[in-house]
Amino acid sequence: ILALDAARNGVVLLKNSAGLLPLSKSKTMSLAVIGPNANSVQTLLGNYAGPPCKFVTPLQALQSYIKHTIPYPGCDSVQCSSASIDGAVNVAKGADHVVLIMGLDDTQEKEGLDRIDLVLPGKQQELIISVAKAAKNPVVLVLLSGGPVDISFAKNDKNIASILWAGYPGEAGAIALAEIIFGDHNPGGKLPMTWYPQEFVKISMTDMRMRPETSSGYPGRTYRFYKGPTVFEFGYGLSYSKYTYELSAVSQNKLYLNQSSTMHKINNFDSVLSMLVSELGTEFCEHNKLPVRIEVKNHGEMAGKHPVLLFARQTKQGNGRPRKQLVGFHSVQLSAGERAEIEFEVSPCEHLSRTNEDGLMVMEEGTHFLVVEGQEYPISIVI
Repeated sequence: ILALDAARNGVVLLKNSAGLLPLSKSKTMSLAVIGPNANSVQTLLGNYAGPPCKFVTPLQALQSYIKHTIPYPGCDSVQCSSASIDGAVNVAKGADHVVLIMGLDDTQEKEGLDRIDLVLPGKQQELIISVAKAAKNPVVLVLLSGGPVDISFAKNDKNIASILWAGYPGEAGAIALAEIIFGDHNPGGKLPMTWYPQEFVKISMTDMRMRPETSSGYPGRTYRFYKGPTVFEFGYGLSYSKYTYELSAVSQNKLYLNQSSTMHKINNFDSVLSMLVSELGTEFCEHNKLPVRIEVKNHGEMAGKHPVLLFARQTKQGNGRPRKQLVGFHSVQLSAGERAEIEFEVSPCEHLSRTNEDGLMVMEEGTHFLVVEGQEYPISIVI
């Protein structure tokens, strides 16, 4: 039960054009399940796992929903140096719906084996495009992988209506995927990392600078600083429900940093005043924590467990400031039509500060914003 719950919560819905998913259990008479990861237990487990008590492959889990399920590997392995594209196309043409189960495994990524590409290996992309083009209806693409994959082609292909990423979801991961595909579970997972495009491999793997450098074209790293194009952003993830958010209460919207004669007021390169967090003192930081309440409503027809991510950002950008940073997240279980209020504790000394050029935490004068799914609430810091 724990393994299944973890897998359900971890699957991320990346695309769902025209609401293809969930598929109808009653109207789907036949299903083609294509791909090198369709009938693999080992791929589900990744390489940090003991032997499971019991296991079900993605193929077996989907067969439990649709009796007439036709499997076809399509590739000789995940490496896919040899692909049976014609055979896969023929299978796809004969089925009501197609689920492609592709991605990576430990022959592509593990301890001591770094990837040198962000695209799918071998002929996987060619197989996916060919099958999607031939299928009766737009297809579902499932990716098993530990790291991000540049699937821009699939994101932009009208024949690929839905994309699910499951990581390496464990012994019950296949059951969770089948439940999501056929509507017995409403996905709510969010990406735990930025998905970069293939061109990001031009950046040296040993260049660990976080901040971008305009002069050399270095784009920076992580969602906090990266300024280049993305395939999918950190924290991205869809659901079968539509959720709305309202920042319903913030205790104050102005924070005064009253300096004493011994404090240092710093004037940055771009003339923004700041003060060292270390000089503000623990008592000040504790006293000025802000409770922030957010009302969330599920407008969909399905219940869902939904993670709410709260970010902070500054109006002033550049000069080493993060684009945004995560304050925290809370998951809330909501029935269809239900609303609930969740509370975050925002610590300005931690969440509205940044590291300056000397490696010291500072709070800068000006407007900061608390951000949740496009909703923004301003907080002014005055020195």
